[in-house]
Amino acid sequence: MVRSSYGCILALSITIIFFFFVSFTKSSYLLGDYPRDYSKGDVLQVKVNKLSSSKTQLPYGYYYLSYCKPRELNDAVRNLGEFLRGDHIQSSVYMFRMRENLDCKIGCRIRFHAESANNFKEMIDDEYRVNMLLDNLPVAVVRQRRYISQSTFYEHGFRVGFKGTYAGSNDEKYFINNHLSFRVMYHKNHETGSSRIVGFEVIPNSISHEYMGWDEKNPRLTTCNQNTKNVVRGSTVPQEIDTHKEIIFTYDATFKESEIKWASRWDVYNLPNDDPLHWFSIINSLMVVIFLSGMVAMIIMRTLYKDISSYNQLDTQDEVQEETGWKVVHGDVFRAPMNSELLCVCVGTGVQIFGMTLATMIIAFFGFLSPSNHGEHTIALFLLWVFMGLFSGYSSARLYKTLKGNEWNKNTLKTSLLFPGISFAIFFVLNALIWGEKSSGAVPGKTMFTLVCLWFGISVPLVFIGSYLGFKKPVAEDPVKTKKIPRQVPKQAWYIKPVFSILIGGILPFGVVFVELFFSLTSVWLNQFYNLLGFLFIAFVILIITCAEITVVMCYFQLCNEDYNWWWRAYLTAGSSALYFFLYSIFYFVVKLEITRLVSVILYFGYMLIASCAFFAMTGTIGFYACLWFVRKIYSSLKID
Repeated sequence: MVRSSYGCILALSITIIFFFFVSFTKSSYLLGDYPRDYSKGDVLQVKVNKLSSSKTQLPYGYYYLSYCKPRELNDAVRNLGEFLRGDHIQSSVYMFRMRENLDCKIGCRIRFHAESANNFKEMIDDEYRVNMLLDNLPVAVVRQRRYISQSTFYEHGFRVGFKGTYAGSNDEKYFINNHLSFRVMYHKNHETGSSRIVGFEVIPNSISHEYMGWDEKNPRLTTCNQNTKNVVRGSTVPQEIDTHKEIIFTYDATFKESEIKWASRWDVYNLPNDDPLHWFSIINSLMVVIFLSGMVAMIIMRTLYKDISSYNQLDTQDEVQEETGWKVVHGDVFRAPMNSELLCVCVGTGVQIFGMTLATMIIAFFGFLSPSNHGEHTIALFLLWVFMGLFSGYSSARLYKTLKGNEWNKNTLKTSLLFPGISFAIFFVLNALIWGEKSSGAVPGKTMFTLVCLWFGISVPLVFIGSYLGFKKPVAEDPVKTKKIPRQVPKQAWYIKPVFSILIGGILPFGVVFVELFFSLTSVWLNQFYNLLGFLFIAFVILIITCAEITVVMCYFQLCNEDYNWWWRAYLTAGSSALYFFLYSIFYFVVKLEITRLVSVILYFGYMLIASCAFFAMTGTIGFYACLWFVRKIYSSLKID
């Protein structure tokens, strides 16, 4: 009866997961990256997205500033991931026809009030960029790479404006980019005559437009028409931002046929995949793995083999007592550690995060997660984390039962609440600060309620189901019996003491991934796409191997010094790499970012703290299970009466 009840709960949880997946990815599929064939003359409308800045990390809606609005302002349905990312896709006044060049089209004429002008100036000071979409491709500005000839890259979005001096004045003034020159690349199917959009570029300009009498039905600008293209393309009087000053927004569009096929159109947006730094990082990491593998092989194949052979040949009790090393602590090595329940909770959390990370990488590696589906990666992370609660509860309960625990309900509750509770508390505080800044990145109450439902309605029940299954299943017996009286641990040398060995153990796992960590942070905080999934997956596999091997090596040295308190040491040895993770985030903040607002600083370090905690749980769990396997393996090889 109990099993059938848990089966019903499991089925219900999976159904709810599917419902949430369909509901919150609905707009992603509507905006999904599937081929669209356009004929000549088809109307194209540019969509506008958020205003973003790497200096503040606070996104705002496009119409937060006094830009031109269409007569019918349509908002795209946002999914859960888009709410969390601060995306806000809306219609715009920028419209043109496929493969028909457009010259100097007037968007609107606006007169700024004091508040509007100040908003623009603040956005320019904070280096905000305008994000737009056409056929789901983000608009980009083509830039030349420094120190690399004939090499260009895409810069996402264009700046709201700029500061500078003009006409010999020494006073810096604010100028707005009010003229946009769009260039659309298309790949033509010569058999059908249809075309597919494969590129979307823009050249922003600041032009102080002039006209001879304003006709609402047919306005004509003297600074922007068929006979003055050179004025628009070249240098001219820039448009200053000033209170009660009239500003005219214009745009033009050109089309260029491209050999790039539709399936490869995202390649130019991604970080360069031929960067030698990636290859150097992978080779360096492989060398670390080979070195550690050699040490582990030497320990297992030579040292341990000799130890086990000599120990098993001892016949008398006197000889046994004269021995030193890892064998003499066999009566205490499987003794439950202090705070064993907390250890089980941490291990269960690590399994959940590890499963979520691995599954996300595999799904993304095979191309199921596209950057064109806005927020899809975020949704995948949340849903996979929720589903992995089943494995979290199972692994936590299995370890808890192995350590002779009997309050499995209490252990399960802590497993389902500890890490999510800490993360949600930090997230709630950060979201409140974002609300105070009136940013579009603030998660509304409805979405917050959805996250709570995912947590308590799906994740927590799955953790309890997994815990129930894990606790009911019999655990393997320890290979050696535990003595009733604990053995006294001898005085340890300084280099084998917990603090030093734990800190040393975390250096190598961090060292094999810090290069990919740099690119990952760049994609998150500098608004760049990261699609080097091959490098990322290899780095992740190397991280797993390194965490396992360094923990085994450090555990062996610890047991050889007759210190049997390895349970927490194994978890913390690999998990200490999270400390270097957080320290590196501080270094990255100082060197790469130019954040000045206090709210933005709190936002950055708040999210990096959550990421560091997740990294700690994941790497610590990898090291713990590797050490648990190692200890069981070596002590099961002994012949002890």
